[in-house]
Amino acid sequence: MSEIAKIELGGTSYELPVIEGTENEKGIDISKLRGATGGYITIDPGFKNTGSTKSAITYLDGENGILRYRGYPIEQLAEKATFLEVSYLLIYGDLPNSEELTSFTESITNHTLVHEDMKQFFEAYPPKAHPMGVLASMVCSLSTFYPESLDHDRGTEAKDLTIHRLIAKLPTLAAWSYKNAMRHPFMYPKNNLDYCENFLHMMFAMPTSEYQIDPVVVSALNTLLILHADHEQNCSTSTVRIVGSSHANLYASISAGISALWGPLHGGANQAVIEMLEQIANDGGDVDKWVAKAKDKSDSFRLMGFGHRVYKNFDPRATIIKKACDDVLEKLGVDDPMLEIAKKLEKVALEDEYFKERNLYPNVDFYSGIIYKAINIPTEMFTVMFAIGRLPGWIAQWKEMIENNEPIGRPRQIYTGENERGYVSVEKR
Repeated sequence: MSEIAKIELGGTSYELPVIEGTENEKGIDISKLRGATGGYITIDPGFKNTGSTKSAITYLDGENGILRYRGYPIEQLAEKATFLEVSYLLIYGDLPNSEELTSFTESITNHTLVHEDMKQFFEAYPPKAHPMGVLASMVCSLSTFYPESLDHDRGTEAKDLTIHRLIAKLPTLAAWSYKNAMRHPFMYPKNNLDYCENFLHMMFAMPTSEYQIDPVVVSALNTLLILHADHEQNCSTSTVRIVGSSHANLYASISAGISALWGPLHGGANQAVIEMLEQIANDGGDVDKWVAKAKDKSDSFRLMGFGHRVYKNFDPRATIIKKACDDVLEKLGVDDPMLEIAKKLEKVALEDEYFKERNLYPNVDFYSGIIYKAINIPTEMFTVMFAIGRLPGWIAQWKEMIENNEPIGRPRQIYTGENERGYVSVEKR
């Protein structure tokens, strides 16, 4: 027998159905509450306890440190899969067989070029333009080059073409936003390179010199992108879904997600880690001093990259990426004072009882920031890297919402402004 929740208002009892997910997650269905009760709604600032949709894409259990894509544990995918395999899994529901993966990979490879006219857009941006602002604008601009994408009712083949174009072109747009800021010549994608190799080539190669692709760096980047590929209904994912619910095209919906990710409370966390390390280094590098400041409740300083608002005990992604981080630092032999500070902070967080009692463990943002720093990704590009990784998850969420024919997003509110009042002419005010 299905569970029923009851709410009593003014002496009248109302029954609300309880929805149960495949992992025994439970939610009270309030979709008919307002109509049944004559206007009552629920208030949940930030939607912390509100389920906006049912989804079959990602399962996240923060209390137990579990993250699965379409049922597959993140640990297995990060160890054994490629980013394009995971992208296919998220978007289409199952891991691809050999033929499907070959076809998908070839389609992505064949669409990595962007229209030459878009180069003029890049050239119009000032050198100091933040790459996230450039990326959001350029992704939205893709819809003007592919006007057929504006019709969300197109067939499966046409919809897949838009999806493949976006996955293929985002690394090109991202790398070119960096090249333009540096006033370096754009490097075109190479069809003989895989997804991660191609991005590194477009970022760091020059017309006069090839970029020496290190397999350890490629492996770490592949792992990072997989770990960031989806994370349930977070701020940017919910933004993609709510924009897409108006039947806005995929490019516009993803552009909105990129803008949401740009915020320092969301995708900017790994950038904040490096900025914190720079702050400590510029102060002389005394880690004990800054740890003491972090423990002092009266001090405004906070350690960035420790703990997580969803994972209460540990971040499963951090456990995975720590090994990749160690591999990169060992292989590259980077001599950087900030990375030494990071290692000291990591040791404190894993051993100090103050941090252990509060579950302030190093999270995925801590390690990803260190990796990006070690492989010379500029700090302002960190959130762009996050966007590349998160793209397949955004697409999967948009696709699921469209295929489920979900209604347009339209939250309610409780009005707290002035009561009705009459207009007074300016002379009498």
